[in-house]
Amino acid sequence: MDFTLSPRIEEYRARVADFVAREVLPVEADRATWDEHENIRLDALDALRAKARAAGLWCLQLKEETGGQGLGKVGMAACYTEMNRSIFGPVVFNSAAPDDGNMMVLEALGTPEQKSRWLAPIVSGAVRSAFAMTEPHPGGGSDPSMIRTRAERQPDGSYRISGRKWYITGAAEAAHFILIARTSDDPRHGLTAFLFHRDQPGWEIVRRIPIMGPEEHGGHCEIAFDGLAVAPGDVLAGEGKGLKVTQVRLGPARLTHCMRWLGLAGRCVEIAQDYAAVREGFGVRLADRESVQLMLGGLAMDIEIGRLLVMRAAWELDQGRFARKEVSMAKIHVANTLHRAADIGIQINGARGYSKDTVLEWIYRYARQARLVDGADEVHRMVLNRHLESEGRGFFAWPTAEA
Repeated sequence: MDFTLSPRIEEYRARVADFVAREVLPVEADRATWDEHENIRLDALDALRAKARAAGLWCLQLKEETGGQGLGKVGMAACYTEMNRSIFGPVVFNSAAPDDGNMMVLEALGTPEQKSRWLAPIVSGAVRSAFAMTEPHPGGGSDPSMIRTRAERQPDGSYRISGRKWYITGAAEAAHFILIARTSDDPRHGLTAFLFHRDQPGWEIVRRIPIMGPEEHGGHCEIAFDGLAVAPGDVLAGEGKGLKVTQVRLGPARLTHCMRWLGLAGRCVEIAQDYAAVREGFGVRLADRESVQLMLGGLAMDIEIGRLLVMRAAWELDQGRFARKEVSMAKIHVANTLHRAADIGIQINGARGYSKDTVLEWIYRYARQARLVDGADEVHRMVLNRHLESEGRGFFAWPTAEA
């Protein structure tokens, strides 16, 4: 691997970093721009989005023909980390979850008609989207084979869907949904992905589930389906291809989470360093205390390890490979690094870090979900062990030109 960014990617990275510093961080610092769920108010967001679009920094992750810049996963890694120096950054550039993952899977698997109807409005920012997969017990969570939401084929070719989903991110604000439901009991081809609009009858949001941390726009919702009708033309990738859809969507999505989390981890270091440089106790600056230096030095190392893991996985994806074990390693390490970064930042800042005078406590609460979303740490370690058992010493093989 060559870790040198191309001049084009470096230009975009620098422009994103400058935009975040000039435009986004000042808005983040003004608590009047926050909504009741500790996210950016939609009117403030719309103003920043207009500026990002005018600056040519919109949807960088998508292909140029879709409305993006075609930076690839390596380019995304560089730019997404800069975006999330601010807690509000990614959504400003239309590069936040769940929309970015939904756009990428629709771009990869949608028909021309589906891209026009379901993808283009998300790309333009006219609507938001949600991915409905996770279910309450005894339904599917990390294990999609447990999904119980059913889609029954009707005589006219349409599907009638019944079941329940929960913790569906962004559902209360979403207009376009991708829904994973069971169409047969086939272990490999029993799931199907469906597209539906919020105005269609046969479903409802049961509740917006209160959570520990700050919320994405639209929260995390429990949804009930009772006869939602979906036309055959709104099946994504074909009946029985739902598992493929989840793999195409969730693999890169896990990695884009890591890209963004590295930005938040770096922000924690910034806040900790700034405070340690000026705060004194017993005649000594915190920055001059060995204990603080050990905290920050170890954290800097962990972040750099995370950057390397993310770039390796991004490079593998750009080579056309699935990068399953590389993504799992990055997901585990970066999720835990983000949590440690917020914790160390709070520890160095003391009561100030625990308060809402900085975004450290916001990041701390947000960071706890990182070890759960898109596969818990334990699931990814299990995946890595499966690779280890099947590959043996080949698990550690270097990529070659022939691979």
